Amino acid sequence: MARTWDGFEAVIGLEVHAQLLTRSKVFCGCSADFGGEPNTRVCPICLGFPGVLPVLNRKALEFTIRTALALNCKIARFSKFDRKNYFYPDLPKNYQISQYDMPISYDGYLDIEVDGETRRIGIIRVHLEEETGKNIHLADEEKSLVDFNRTGVPLIEIVSKPDMRSPEEAKEYLMRLRDILMYIDVCNGNMEEGSFRCDANVSVRPVGSPELGTKTEVKNMNSFKNVQRALEYEIRRQVELIKAGKKVVQETRLWDVEAGVTRPMRTKEYAHDYRYFPEPDLVLMEIDPEWVEEIRRSLPELPAQRLERFIRDYNIPEYDARILTSRKALADYFERCVQCFPKPKVVSNWIMVDILGALSARGMEIEEFPIPPERLADLLKLVEDGTINQRTAKDVFSEMLDTGKGPEEIVRSKGLTQISDEGMIAEIVEKVLAENMDAVESYRKGKEKAFGFLVGQVMRETRGKANPQIVNRILKEKIGR
Repeated sequence: MARTWDGFEAVIGLEVHAQLLTRSKVFCGCSADFGGEPNTRVCPICLGFPGVLPVLNRKALEFTIRTALALNCKIARFSKFDRKNYFYPDLPKNYQISQYDMPISYDGYLDIEVDGETRRIGIIRVHLEEETGKNIHLADEEKSLVDFNRTGVPLIEIVSKPDMRSPEEAKEYLMRLRDILMYIDVCNGNMEEGSFRCDANVSVRPVGSPELGTKTEVKNMNSFKNVQRALEYEIRRQVELIKAGKKVVQETRLWDVEAGVTRPMRTKEYAHDYRYFPEPDLVLMEIDPEWVEEIRRSLPELPAQRLERFIRDYNIPEYDARILTSRKALADYFERCVQCFPKPKVVSNWIMVDILGALSARGMEIEEFPIPPERLADLLKLVEDGTINQRTAKDVFSEMLDTGKGPEEIVRSKGLTQISDEGMIAEIVEKVLAENMDAVESYRKGKEKAFGFLVGQVMRETRGKANPQIVNRILKEKIGR
C-alpha cells in the first residue's frame, strides 16, 4: 500500500552522478584518481585555456553504454555533446561539457522491491559529462579555495522518471543502482568521496490527483540514510506549507545533516537558464550498433539475475540471497566457498554472521578479508567430519583472522580435536551429575534451563572439545528423562 502524508502523496525523481573508473579524465590525459595535492592533476585542457581542444575518452563512452545496457536503455545511433553555461568558481571554462537533447541513451528502467511489491522505475536517460572542481570554504577565514583536480573527471548522469512515491523507494532504487554499477565495474560506489551521489526532485500532490505539484531539488545527501531522512523531511515540509495555505517555491535546497532539515540554497534553474548549445569542439558521434552488441555480450550476470539463481540453485532463503548478492565480491566469495564445501546454507550462515560481523568490527571490505574462501571451506570440513565442534570452530575462526594460519594447523598446534570417545565423555558426565544434583532434580521437574547448565558444565570440563551430540545423549541417558 502506497504511503501518504495527511492526504498527500510524494512524487520523487532522482538524478544520480557516478564517477567512471577510467584512468584518465574524459577529455584529456590527466589522472582521474581521487585525491592528490590540490591543482596538480590538471592541464590546459581541463583548465579551459584558450585554443585547446578536448578529445573524448573512448573508455568513458564504453562505460556509459555499458551502464545504459545494464539499465535496459536504448542506445542512440547519433549523440552529441553540449555546453551547459553557468558561472561558478569551480568551473574554469564557465561552461560544463555535458549532453542535452541527444544523449547517448534513453528510455530504460530498473525494477525494485519494497514491502514485497515490485516497482518499475523508469529511467529517462544515461548521459556522459565532465565533473567540476571543488570549492573549499574556510570556516575561520572570509575566503574560499578551489581545487581543480576533479575538473574533467568523467561522470555519468542517470536521470529517473518521477516514479518513486516514498523515501523508502528512493533509498531502495539508489541501493540497487549502486549494486549494478559496481557489478559491471564502471564505478566504485564510494559515496563519501563523491563517486556516487544523487540529487532528488520532490513534490507532493493530493492522493489521486494527476497534476504534479511544485518541486524542489534537494542536494548534499551523502548516504542512503541521509537520502531517506532528507526526503522524509522535505515531503512533510511541503505538506505543511500547503495545508497552511502557503505555496511551495521551486528552489534548490541543501540537506543539513546535523539539524535534520533542508535549507534554501538558490532558486531552481530551468534548462533555458543554462543556454545549452552544441559543443563546437567535439564532433557528432555515430555509435556503431555492432560495438554496442559487443559491449552487451561482455556484461556480467547482474544482481537481480544472480539473486534468482542463488535462490533457485542453492536453495537458500531470499533474505540470505539478497545480502550475498548485494556485492559482486561477496557473491563471488560465497560461490568459491560452495565449490569447495557444497553445503550452501552452512556457508551462507557463516558469511552472514561471522564474516560480515568481522568485516563490520574491523572496518574492512570483503576484498580485504584475510581468510580466503578455500580456507573457510577447510574449516567447515573439520566441523563436518567431527574433527572439531561448532563452538571450537568459532575460536579457530578468530585465530585464523588474527594469525592468517590455516584451520588444520591451528587445531593441531592447540590440541583442539573434538572428543568423541563415549567412555571418556560418560566419565565426565558422571562427575558433573554428582557435583550438580540440584540441577539434575530441577531438570527432572521440567526446568529445561537446568539441562543447558549441565551441558555447559560438561563442555567446561572438556574445554569445549566434547562432541555436543554425544554429550546431550549421554546426559539424558544418565538422568533418565
